Amino acid sequence: MRVRLIPYIGILCVIALDHLTKWAVIAWMDVGESFPVVSGFFDICSVRNQGAAWGILHGWRWILLVIAALMLGLLVQQRREFFNNGWLGKTAFCLLTGGIIGNVIDRILWGHVVDFIHVYWRGTFDFPAFNIADSAICIGAALYLLTSLRPRAPVAQSFSG
Repeated sequence: MRVRLIPYIGILCVIALDHLTKWAVIAWMDVGESFPVVSGFFDICSVRNQGAAWGILHGWRWILLVIAALMLGLLVQQRREFFNNGWLGKTAFCLLTGGIIGNVIDRILWGHVVDFIHVYWRGTFDFPAFNIADSAICIGAALYLLTSLRPRAPVAQSFSG
């Protein structure tokens, strides 16, 4: 297998994991249903989000699809920069691209995104439900920021004359 295919296999793995987990939630849970995994901290729930993060832009499906398409276009255009940042850059590219595609598939098929991970702290902290694609996007963005903050090797300059 050519090494160049590895990032694209990574993208497919993110999409597959995202949709396998969403399929399980759809198949085994009713909307609004929840069960504790770690009491007082973490539940699996069944939520349908018609907006973006925290439900913002609720009902703006087509705008969110256009934004996702623009972001995917930007990622493809900038892929060499990601790939030139070693394994962290390649991982960031895979996570961002796979996460965006995972949520785009939801919006196209169902008109909403399936969220199911609910993290909270005993009534004092309550993070909105999210999914594997959302996690991949956040981790990918953090990795990209890390790679952009790393010092780069100086570029050799040639002088003529």
